[in-house]
Amino acid sequence: MTQDANILFSPFRLGDLELKNRIVMAPLTRNRATHGTDAPNELMAEYYRQRASAGLIVTEATQISKQGQGYIWTPGIYSQSQVEGWKKITAAVHETGGKIFNQLWHVGRISHVSLQPGGAQPVAPSAIRAKAKTFIETGYADVSEPRALSIEEIGAVVGDYAAAAENAKKAGFDGVEIHAANGYLIDQFLRDGTNKRTDAYGGSVENRVRFALEVADAILRVWDAKRVGIRIAPVTPFNDISDSDPARIFVHLAEKLSARGLAYIHVVEGATGGARDYAPFDYIRLRKAFAGAYIANNNYTRELAIEALSEKRADLIAFGKIFISNPDLVERLRVGAPLNPFDQATFYGGGAKGYTDYPTLAQAAMEQAPREGTGAG
Repeated sequence: MTQDANILFSPFRLGDLELKNRIVMAPLTRNRATHGTDAPNELMAEYYRQRASAGLIVTEATQISKQGQGYIWTPGIYSQSQVEGWKKITAAVHETGGKIFNQLWHVGRISHVSLQPGGAQPVAPSAIRAKAKTFIETGYADVSEPRALSIEEIGAVVGDYAAAAENAKKAGFDGVEIHAANGYLIDQFLRDGTNKRTDAYGGSVENRVRFALEVADAILRVWDAKRVGIRIAPVTPFNDISDSDPARIFVHLAEKLSARGLAYIHVVEGATGGARDYAPFDYIRLRKAFAGAYIANNNYTRELAIEALSEKRADLIAFGKIFISNPDLVERLRVGAPLNPFDQATFYGGGAKGYTDYPTLAQAAMEQAPREGTGAG
């Protein structure tokens, strides 16, 4: 098939939204929320404003409740101060002509007692501790032992998702993305490696998707389906997650969500942040099971993105870490310019360094231009 490089920069209709290109800024945890309130702030607003040339921004994962928090200084969307902080971000993105969805998140067992209300245990579908670490005020630490949610508590968590969806609407977002990937709570319910329940939420595929569908249905009572997406990672081992038959569970989930008319599925292909071919999986089958848009994610280059779009294996391409160090990534990809390298030491926590100080092409050109009057005479 002939590949048209312009396809990556062509408009795309996502649900009832017109995106200016097919480049998505993937969710990127940066731990810059205001200490003490976990509210977004002016620095975060500038960060997102700088990257609003993306066709769509999906925010960093945003906890739906204090219980849903798994890392220090990540933003929430359950308090008024957090809603007000997000309003500054959505306004900044919209003023620059961008579109932005809020990713709704509950970490489940990937948390630490120091982050939980009253120092309580984290919650999960089953009381199985993850072999994983999290980021707390003193640095990296092993996650804490979780306890299993009761059926009544599951209903309360679904209610927290609905309330967060309401707050996202109040904050001015264009839509929301359900975080069902990377070993967090929804993913923990989906996988038979973490879900050992014997009630209506465990065992069969139908039971293990129940929580995800209840969350989706609660959000769909707040948002039109055209403004709702979901992120999944069928084969990633991230956060000690596993399943004996990922194709069975995720194709079934995609079919159920397709019937509900969701705008997109956002798929981490392979190991999150790692090998794209980590484990065999039929992504084409997954794409066919879902009628909405397919966002492909994980270590895509310009060339791989154009190839996937040209071959209709994806409708949109999400870029992650390279958006951290390249606020003007869209323009750099368009002209084939070199990319700024990222500084991994500044990924999590801190201030403007490694966050809002990466230069654009225009800024780099100005810095390199000889200053008037300084040339040899």
